[in-house]
Amino acid sequence: MQLCSVCSEQTPKYRCPACEIRYCSLGCYKKHKDTCLPVVKPSSYNPEDAGCSVLPEECSVEDLLHEDDIIDKVPLQRLQLLGQSKELRDLLCNPHLRRLLRTVDGAQTKDDAMKAAMQEPLFVEFSDRCLKIVENGATALTPSNI
Repeated sequence: MQLCSVCSEQTPKYRCPACEIRYCSLGCYKKHKDTCLPVVKPSSYNPEDAGCSVLPEECSVEDLLHEDDIIDKVPLQRLQLLGQSKELRDLLCNPHLRRLLRTVDGAQTKDDAMKAAMQEPLFVEFSDRCLKIVENGATALTPSNI
């Protein structure tokens, strides 16, 4: 379990929008903001620029996951199963789904964006398929979805 980056006592509930450290309270945020060093984010990747590609070749799962960002982690080999699913690749060729994913990814409040996206049947289908693959692990790969 993670601890607040400022006080190292509580579980963090918040993330600094400038430098992305995790903190637990308003008091910790006030202490942190005086020493905050903003992180420069790389430009975002647009999958439409590369047809139906989901990720650029030089981007790996490790690049997307930060050790301190995730409380419930899915093992890397199960995440890699997502990239091997023909059904997911086919779904990701849908421009409407890609727009929904970009909207969630770019939202300030991810929870609200996810709630809105989950009202779309296509997004629910995509989410359910992703969960099924990572929850089933090695059994998720069958001849029908490779």
